Amino acid sequence: MWTSSLREVKGRMGSRDAGQSRRLLALATIYDGASRTDAARTGAVSLQTVRDWVLAFNAVGPAGLVDSKTPGQRPKLDAVERQALAQVIEEGPDPDRHGVVRWRLKDLAAWIYASFGVSRDESTVSRTVKALDFAKLSVRPRHYEQDPAALAAFKKACPLP
Repeated sequence: MWTSSLREVKGRMGSRDAGQSRRLLALATIYDGASRTDAARTGAVSLQTVRDWVLAFNAVGPAGLVDSKTPGQRPKLDAVERQALAQVIEEGPDPDRHGVVRWRLKDLAAWIYASFGVSRDESTVSRTVKALDFAKLSVRPRHYEQDPAALAAFKKACPLP
């Protein structure tokens, strides 16, 4: 695989990935008979890195030399904790238990810390809430001891035009 694939790639060096082109060029110097030390100088890397490139090329071919996207940091809240957060948001706050009448990002961050021991910034909580498909809604405040019968009587007394 090493000789035939590299010979094929060397002829058509038209890659859009600059890192891959640099790696292929370094490997091409080895194929032309230069030492790995010369290939390391060509690629501006160490001998160990050239060895890693050779192994990646032998295993996968030219695609093994493409820069891959790093996975990033794993989320602080796992799937179960996100589901619990979604359930709490869906149910809404209980003034007696949570001490608030509506959820703000600051309140949700405090709830996450109290429940899971994970400290989250308000902007991070906002991204998490949006990822759970919740939208910010501004609802007119309504007192929890409001009488529904009084509201109905008021609406009947004041008909709409």
